[in-house]
Amino acid sequence: MTSQWNSGINDRKLKEEICEIGRRVYNKGFAAANDGNISIRVGENEVLCSPTMICKGFMTPDDICAVDMEGTQIAGKRKRTSEVLLHLAIMKHRPDVKAVVHCHPPHATAFAVAREPIPQCILPEIEVFMGEVPIAPYETPGGHAFANTVVPFLKNGTNTIILTNHGTVTFGKSLEDAYWKTEILDAYCRILLLSKQLGRVTYLDERESVELLDLKKKLGFDDPRFHVEDCDLCSNSAFRDGYKENKLEPKAFEPAPVYPGYLERQKDAAAAKPEAKAEPDMETLVRLITEQVVAAMSK
Repeated sequence: MTSQWNSGINDRKLKEEICEIGRRVYNKGFAAANDGNISIRVGENEVLCSPTMICKGFMTPDDICAVDMEGTQIAGKRKRTSEVLLHLAIMKHRPDVKAVVHCHPPHATAFAVAREPIPQCILPEIEVFMGEVPIAPYETPGGHAFANTVVPFLKNGTNTIILTNHGTVTFGKSLEDAYWKTEILDAYCRILLLSKQLGRVTYLDERESVELLDLKKKLGFDDPRFHVEDCDLCSNSAFRDGYKENKLEPKAFEPAPVYPGYLERQKDAAAAKPEAKAEPDMETLVRLITEQVVAAMSK
């Protein structure tokens, strides 16, 4: 069985890594009792995942099972989680994604329950390492309809999605990368809620916001704002296609300021630069010099 990753459904090290992430999720309070699920793609058609009805803090490598990309279980003593279909939908639409973590971090899930958009242009780390966090519409967990709720929000470098009235799903190139997104998001949501208790949040200004996006691009991270023509820097507009039927408006937090979009700024900056004169090619240069020499000799 060949693939872009070596087939690893029997790789004990990867199973131990799933168990370690499970312990972190449980110890952080991101998954109570049997909540949450974790997966890693190990082949073209093979995915290791946590089983159903097990506490993520106490899994062992022998508990881990495997499914194919359609969700059919292909290995493991325990039954696979029904919510692995959500993980597979993400992997199918994003070949760059290798690992997915789904859980219920309390502060981020509070935004999911309140159906409150996550404001941007506030914390530098969020702008650089996360970006806009879309909120997928509600669907009963476990089936294909639930899995498909995230599909409209998977383009252009998204790595974190809020699941309405449910929890979060984060994904990346490794299990640790996917898990860190969960931790960053919940810490940010906690800061937002604490700031709200103090009175309000303060948004970064235009210059500060653009500088952070410049830094993000320089570091090689992707962001929807690098691709969407008419989205602004701070509001939930990069995923407007996904919100056609479920447009969310901020209620707990004052709306973010509307700053011109990143692409628009780049175009304006390019237009403002003086047009560079094209350098003549070698053949043209030789011809011009020859004409000048001939003209000088004929005088």
